[in-house]
Amino acid sequence: SSNRLLRSFSLNIGNHFDLTSSIFVAPRKGIYSFSFHVVKVYNRQTIQVSLMQNGYPVISAFAGDQDVTREAASNGVLLLMEREDKVHLKLERGNLMGGWKYSTFSGFLVFPL
Repeated sequence: SSNRLLRSFSLNIGNHFDLTSSIFVAPRKGIYSFSFHVVKVYNRQTIQVSLMQNGYPVISAFAGDQDVTREAASNGVLLLMEREDKVHLKLERGNLMGGWKYSTFSGFLVFPL
């Protein structure tokens, strides 16, 4: 899907992030940390990127300054996830600089339950 993060990862221990679908699937129940960073294009529009858990938005990041050539937005969260829960990024509105090329998405298990 064009609204998902489609890029290669420098680190994917356990292969729980599917590079084809851009979805992370929790291997076990626990507390997970996720963060992301995106860059918008200069086109006088606002972007909104949401972190989705099982299809529902959990957190979002916004960028909309019209006087800046490039503007970045970041956010992070700790989530309680069950085994097989899914997390991905979704571009809700606007356009990103280079698509997802200059964006990052990170996640890891903080504490197993």
